[in-house]
Amino acid sequence: MWGVICAAGGGVSAIAAKAATSAIPIVFVVGDLDPVNSGLVASLNRPGGNITGISPFTAVLAAKRLQLLYEMVPNANVVAVLTNPNNPSTVLELRDIQDAADTLKLRLRILDATTERDFDIAFATLVQEHISALLVGADNFFTSKRDLLIKLAARHAVPAIWYYRYFVVGGGLVSYGPSLEDAYRQAGIYTGRILKGEKPADMPVLQPTKFELVINLRTAKSLDLHVPDKLLALADEVID
Repeated sequence: MWGVICAAGGGVSAIAAKAATSAIPIVFVVGDLDPVNSGLVASLNRPGGNITGISPFTAVLAAKRLQLLYEMVPNANVVAVLTNPNNPSTVLELRDIQDAADTLKLRLRILDATTERDFDIAFATLVQEHISALLVGADNFFTSKRDLLIKLAARHAVPAIWYYRYFVVGGGLVSYGPSLEDAYRQAGIYTGRILKGEKPADMPVLQPTKFELVINLRTAKSLDLHVPDKLLALADEVID
């Protein structure tokens, strides 16, 4: 046994690890890619090869995030969606968001971003078009630039919903998504099992079991937003 590679840096690191070796076992934590559609595994139940892991695939929760954002900003009739077109999961995410928008009778404004300069252009568009709410698509590049994105949302006074808790801890308005702490705990358990002799090919890719709604009341106040009592009651964490 050569040990186990833990690829917890998103889809890019998992794909790189898989390309690097077919012999060393790999345990991934991937929230920005569908592990089957991206080719990481053959199926969720039987991954095959030397790789398995945890898939808190946040894009599939995008429709729920749009609903929550609408409850936070009920006077919005247009919602911007920040996406990375280089992410293969973006198409699936946008499909689900569009279906939810049709139900809510909302119009979407899709804003693409693959570089930091694109962020400035996207937020300038928000201001110019008087768009009153933003949904940030699940993407590892956006996660790596979260401090910048949070500052831009605050600077332009844009209510935004995010996909991980730490965006809100850092000053974002609201987030809904899987618990990363729980995902990493599961990855640690899987790593231990592999070190004891189990084969990744026979270990199903695990799905998240814990989801978090986090609301930052300080940010809501700065945006002059009233947070509905219903959302406060549902929230797993409220930052005062």
